[in-house]
Amino acid sequence: MSSDIPKQLPLLELDTLRTLVAIADTGNFSAAAEVLFRTPSAVSMQVKKAEALLERPLFKRDSRSVIATPDGQRLVQHGRRMLALNRDMMATFVSPDVVGVVRLGAPDDMVEHTLPNLLCRFAHTHCAITVDVVIDSSTNLRRKVRAGELDLAMVTCAPNTAQADDMEILFEEPLTWAGARHGVAHEQNPLPISVWEEGCAWRNAGLKSLTQGKRDYRIAFMSAHIAGQRAAIMADLAVAPIPVSACINGIVALGEKEGLPSPGNYSLGMILSDQISKPAEAAADHLRACFDAQKTPDLNLVGGL
Repeated sequence: MSSDIPKQLPLLELDTLRTLVAIADTGNFSAAAEVLFRTPSAVSMQVKKAEALLERPLFKRDSRSVIATPDGQRLVQHGRRMLALNRDMMATFVSPDVVGVVRLGAPDDMVEHTLPNLLCRFAHTHCAITVDVVIDSSTNLRRKVRAGELDLAMVTCAPNTAQADDMEILFEEPLTWAGARHGVAHEQNPLPISVWEEGCAWRNAGLKSLTQGKRDYRIAFMSAHIAGQRAAIMADLAVAPIPVSACINGIVALGEKEGLPSPGNYSLGMILSDQISKPAEAAADHLRACFDAQKTPDLNLVGGL
């Protein structure tokens, strides 16, 4: 009878599985780092350790994205099950501090990138709170919060201007005139622009910059949605004042070289209902913490729309 003790299989930590799932969900290391509140280098190190442990590649990398290999896909599938089981197990022993529903408002431009990360992280830390989201213009969101139809909302506003007492500034980012790569819309006179209705912080900043720069313009395209703005820009029908972080995938920032003045910055603010609930307070604190983390150089939670 052999006295050899069978070799035990190695263990893959849940924290590593969470990282691998985040990479698969976001498509790149930087975005996964945002979700996990880690640096991209820390995420990369976890992947290298997992690949060394399993002795096979888990992701195919190129300059733009990360794609799971067949082995990586199987591991991520198992990882999702294990993480879900872990949450169910912990829920039987740990009672949530706050339970309830939050009615959250957000502008359209946050949907493509920022909002999913915010909500995903909140769900992990406050599993007993349900978030109902309303996407609308900042003007309507302000009205709905003050009318008691929403518990809180994130809205765009102009920086360095007087704000209502219930407005709390979370984040500030530069705006730019954006056009299609190799486009010629910015060479036309009057300048064809894409904006939304009066009251939009991006519109107001853009029009003010053109007026001060004495540049003639015409409103050639109107859309309340960032996807519509992108379509107008990509078709080279117009240029638009949008955040610098939105200049991706064939959309480029235009400036003095193209004869366009800087629109300045815009701010993202938060307003709360007068009758704030415990779940809504928890959501507000979560938003503050996430946007404070944006100020850390190695983290980029809200950029890259």
